[in-house]
Amino acid sequence: MSEPQHAAPRPVSAIWTVGPFDEFDPVHTGVDHGQSLALLSQQTTILELLAAGAALADVLTAVTLALESHMPGTRCSVLLFDRPAGRLRHGAAPSLPAAYNEAIDGLVVGPRSGSCGTAAHLGEQVVARDIPSDPRWADYRDLAADHSLAACWSSPIHGRNGEVLGTFAVYHDVQHVPTRRESRLVDRYRHLAAIAISHSRLWGALAQSEEQFRRAFVDNAVGMALLDLHGRFIRVNQAICDLLDRPEEDLLGRHFVEVTHPEDAARSVASFAPLAAGEVASGHQEKRYLRRDGSAVWVEMTASVVRGRDGSPLHISTNVQDLTARNAAEIERQARRDAELAAAAAETASRAKSDFLSTMSHELRTPLSAIVGFTELLHTLELTGERRTTALESIGRAARHIMAILDDVLDLAKIEAGAVTIERSPVRVAPLVHQAVELLEPLAAQRGLRVCAEDLDEHAVVLADPRRLRQVLLNVVSNAIKYNRPDGEVEIIAYVVGAELNIRVRDTGEGIGEELIARLFTPFDRLGAQAGGESGAGLGLVVTQRLVNAMGGGLTVRSRPGAGTTVSLTLPVFDGPAVTPAGALTEGLNDGVQRSCWDASHHPLLPTGPAGGEGESAEDPGGRTPAEPTRQRPVGAQGGGDHQGRDAG
Repeated sequence: MSEPQHAAPRPVSAIWTVGPFDEFDPVHTGVDHGQSLALLSQQTTILELLAAGAALADVLTAVTLALESHMPGTRCSVLLFDRPAGRLRHGAAPSLPAAYNEAIDGLVVGPRSGSCGTAAHLGEQVVARDIPSDPRWADYRDLAADHSLAACWSSPIHGRNGEVLGTFAVYHDVQHVPTRRESRLVDRYRHLAAIAISHSRLWGALAQSEEQFRRAFVDNAVGMALLDLHGRFIRVNQAICDLLDRPEEDLLGRHFVEVTHPEDAARSVASFAPLAAGEVASGHQEKRYLRRDGSAVWVEMTASVVRGRDGSPLHISTNVQDLTARNAAEIERQARRDAELAAAAAETASRAKSDFLSTMSHELRTPLSAIVGFTELLHTLELTGERRTTALESIGRAARHIMAILDDVLDLAKIEAGAVTIERSPVRVAPLVHQAVELLEPLAAQRGLRVCAEDLDEHAVVLADPRRLRQVLLNVVSNAIKYNRPDGEVEIIAYVVGAELNIRVRDTGEGIGEELIARLFTPFDRLGAQAGGESGAGLGLVVTQRLVNAMGGGLTVRSRPGAGTTVSLTLPVFDGPAVTPAGALTEGLNDGVQRSCWDASHHPLLPTGPAGGEGESAEDPGGRTPAEPTRQRPVGAQGGGDHQGRDAG
C-alpha cells in the first residue's frame, strides 16, 4: 500500500524543551512535591537503564509502568512506527491484554486506524473519549469492547528532527478526556520514550555497522590487518594468519618490518611514514612477507588511513592479496611467450639459413662454372697466347669473386659473434678518400661516371681503424658507382660538426623508396638488384654499417626514386695531435696523386675502345690495380665483377 500522508512534524523546540513554567508546578499541573520527587526518581531509573544498555522493550516497559503509577486505573501502550511498511509495531504495553497487543501489532497508519494509527498519521494528539461511538475506531471497536476498553487518547512520539518515532497511548475503562495534568505527565514520559527509541536506533545502527564490519573483517577471504601509527599489528583476520602461516597471537604487537622481507623493508617503511602522518590517504605496493618458516610470499598490499572525529589518523588499515597464483600464471605466460619467440626465431633462422644456402649456391655456382669451363678449355684446346691470357684472367676474376663473397660472409660472422678486431687510432680521412677514388677510377670509367671529392676537410682526423675505414669507403663509393645512371656523378664531401666528422657519398642513380631503406641492412636482401645484372650476395652494406658502428660511428641512408641516394657516415673526431696514415695504406697506388674530381678521359690506363670490353680493363674485378695484385681487398670494390647489390650490399 502507499505510504500514508502525515502531518508536518512539530518543531523541535516543542518536543525537547521545557515550557515557560515549571511543568511540575502544582498550581499548573496538580502534581505535588512528593509526586515530583517520585517522577524524578523514575526518570533517573529509566536513564540509568539506557546508560546500562538495557533492551528497548525493558526501557519502554519501565516508562509505561511509571506513568501508570501516577495515573491509577489507566493502561498505557507504546507502539513503534515502521515507516517503510507504514505500520505500528508493538513496543511495550505491560498492562494490556496480550491478545489485544497481538491484534494491534502491525496496525496500518491512517485516518481511521484508531487513536494510535490516526495520531501517527496526523502527527498530533488524538482523543477518543468514547471508543464505541468514535468513527476512527470503526474497524477496531469490537476488539476494544472484547477487552473492556472504553476510551483511548494517543500522542505521537517525535524524534529530535521532528519525525514520528511511534505513539504513546493511554487507555481507560470508562469514557474519559485527559486533564491538563495527565497531558503534562504523558508529555514528560513521551519525552523519555523518544530518548529511549532514538538511543536504541542509534546504538542499533552502530551495533549493526560494527557487526557488519566485524564480519567483513573476520570472514574476508583477503588478508586484512589494522596497524597502529607505529606500524604494529593491533588486529588481524584469519586470512592473513593463514597467508603468513602465523597464529594471531604471534602477529599482534609485532612491527610489520619483522615479517617483511629484508630487501623490501626500507621501501615499506618509506611508504608507511606518510600514511601514519596523515599526509596521504592511501598507498599501494607489491612486497614480500616472510612466513613462519622463513619462506617469502609476494603480496599486493593496499593501505589506507582510518581517521578520528577530528580528522587525525588513528590506525592504518591494510588489505593483503596473495600474488602467488598471479605470479605463477605470469611466469607460465612468459614461458609460453618465450617458447613462441624461440620457435619463431628458430623458424626465422632456418629460413635465413635456407635463403643463405640458396643465395650462396647461386653466387658461387656462376664463377665456379666459369673456372671449370675455362680450365677444361685450356686442357682440351690449343689456344693462341691472347685467348689463353683471356681465359686465365677470367679464371682469376672468378676465383677472386668467390674469395670476396667468402670474405664478406666471414666478416659478417665475426661481427655478429663479436670477434672482429677493431684497432682504432688517429686517422686523417682525406687521404683515404682520395685513395678510394683512385682505386675505383677504372670502374667509374667503364660506366662514364664523374667522381668528385672537392669539398673535403683535408685536416680532419678521426679515431678509427684505418684498414676497416678504407674498406668502408671503398664499399660505399663502389655502390654509388655501380648503381648510378650512365654518365652520372658521384660526389664525396667530408666536414666536421661538433665532435663528429660527417662523410657523405651522393650518387645520381635511380634511388629507392623510403619503405625499402630498412631492408638495405638485411643480410642477403638485394631488393631485386640481382635482376639488373649486378652480381652480389647482399652483404656489403650490412658489413659496412656494422664496421662503422664498431668504430663508434653511424651510417644512414637517404634516398628517393629518381633523385639518387646519399649515404652518410659519422665518426668521432680525434682531438689530439694529427697523425697521417701509415705507408701501408698508400702503397700500391698508381701515382699517389690526389685529384679532387676525375672523369673517364683522364685515366692513363683506360682502353681506347668501348668501355668494359673483355680483357681491356686496366683493373681486375677485385678493385686492384696491376701494381696491387694481392694487397688488402676492400669489401664491395670488385669492379665489373663486384657482387654487391644497391646499398644493401
